[in-house]
Amino acid sequence: MNKNLNLPNFSQLTIKEVKSFTSELEIDKQLPAIIKILNQDSRKGVQKIAARLERKITKKKAVIEKWNKMNEVEAELQANGYQMIVGLDEAGRGPLAGPVVAAAVVLNPEVKIYGLDDSKKLSRQKRENLFAQIQAKAKVGVGQASSGEIDKYNIREATFVAMKRAVKDLLPELESNPDILLVDGNAVIPDLTVEQRSIIDGDADVNAIAAASIIAKVTRDNIIFKYAEKFPQYNFKSNKGYGTAEHIAALEKHGSSPIHRKSFGRVPE
Repeated sequence: MNKNLNLPNFSQLTIKEVKSFTSELEIDKQLPAIIKILNQDSRKGVQKIAARLERKITKKKAVIEKWNKMNEVEAELQANGYQMIVGLDEAGRGPLAGPVVAAAVVLNPEVKIYGLDDSKKLSRQKRENLFAQIQAKAKVGVGQASSGEIDKYNIREATFVAMKRAVKDLLPELESNPDILLVDGNAVIPDLTVEQRSIIDGDADVNAIAAASIIAKVTRDNIIFKYAEKFPQYNFKSNKGYGTAEHIAALEKHGSSPIHRKSFGRVPE
């Protein structure tokens, strides 16, 4: 046992035992010292384990740096007295079927959620993991506008409707009214009195907007997956309502369903 670090004597362990022990290690101040010990072992297998741990540290540092970079807008606002900062984003502007879904998220500045990013850049597993973390650690509101509302208003206006509903859904979760809304894209939401700022590519650059993008995306996907069971002929589980060649062929064969957006050019009446 290493007396200073309270560690086993790695030289007396098999490579399999070393691998098992290190697989459970968290990234903390002790880990670099462990890597140093492993690198002094003459066995190549142990040295490979040390290299893997070094990559783990590098990856974690990159994640932390990304979170800090994506927190710059919110940190600046907080330094200027803004406390209730809401990130807003939507999912589902482009599909031929289903609602457009918006999410409004207030992150706790004391509780960091590492790995936030534009939902489109994340795997489904990563999105769903972050979705659960955001639901548990942040304040969340969700709103949607149906395909019928999209046909009535147009997709741009329906998106604003969904965003307003998301903010309204969020309000009961808050201790006070929002100080500012950070909206992904190049336009703010019309007819709201609260201060707003539009941020192009905000879902990739601002933590609160990235969190909203994940909530909106996973929520909409789950809605579409339920519709996939009701309307199996369109294979929504795969295309999620987007205009894939398979989806267009299904529309030509079966016509449109009640959740299709009739105002979209490729959707038959």
